[in-house]
Order: sequence, then C-alpha cells, then structure tokens
Amino acid sequence: MRKITLSNGKTVEVECLSCALTSGLLEPDGGVIFETEHFHAHQDVAYPIEGLVILASKRHIKCLDELTDEERLDYINTLTKIRKAQREILGIDYVYYFYNEDTTHHFHTWLVPRYKWMNEFGKSVESVRPVLLNARNQRNTNENHQKVMSAIEALKNGLI
Repeated sequence: MRKITLSNGKTVEVECLSCALTSGLLEPDGGVIFETEHFHAHQDVAYPIEGLVILASKRHIKCLDELTDEERLDYINTLTKIRKAQREILGIDYVYYFYNEDTTHHFHTWLVPRYKWMNEFGKSVESVRPVLLNARNQRNTNENHQKVMSAIEALKNGLI
C-alpha cells in the first residue's frame, strides 16, 4: 500500500492509484470527466491546474505496447477528443503530453495545459515539474479550487 496526498490535502492509502480511480473506489475531485469502455479521464488528483487531465487505462497495464488494437484506437480517439475540448471549451492553446512506463501507477497520459502564469518557470519540458509543484504548494486555494471545478464541469458537459 502507498500513501498519496491529494490536491485537497486528503491522504489515501491504495495499492494502485489508477486502479482505485478507474474502478470508482476513489472519487477524484470533480468526478469522472469522461469515460469509455477502456479509459477513464479525470482531473489530476495531486495538482490543481485547470484542465489538467489524466487519461488512464482501466486495465492494469504499464506500457503502450500492451494495449490491444481496440484499446489503442479508443486511446487515440479519446485523447484527441479531450484535447479538442481543452482547446474549444477552456481555450487552452498548448499542452504537454506525458506518458512514462516506470510509474508506480498503470498506463496513463497526462495532458498538462500551458497558461501564461507558467512562463516564469520557462517554456520547455523542464518547466513542468516546477509548474506542478507551484500548483500544489502555491495555487491550492479555495479560489483556484473553484476554477478547477468549473473547468472539470465544462469539460464534462462538452464531452457528453
């Protein structure tokens, strides 16, 4: 079991965060943004940034090459649909996509938006970690939480 601190300050103890989220055992702030047979999209539970979406496989796998043909098609279609909604609904012009295979969770992709406030940390992949830490440590306010919740609702409604 691992202890994980969520953006709302709560600490949970789970074997696999992704399994807990995709199975409904743990409800992410704002709930499920979008769901298909194979994937589950939700706001990142650790970093309160408007429009930061995690797209996680429901099946416990680690690597992209473990996806079935049907899952791969569902993955790219869902990823594209979410990205389009980020742009059209939330006005997010740019995102960083992250996927790594040495995570303690299973297969998931982060869609990390770029906002002007992030420019002080640089404009490269190296800026993302400081941005995430800033969001967790400095932007974890009631006002920002409301903005994040509004973005979740907007994405949910737009992805129906």
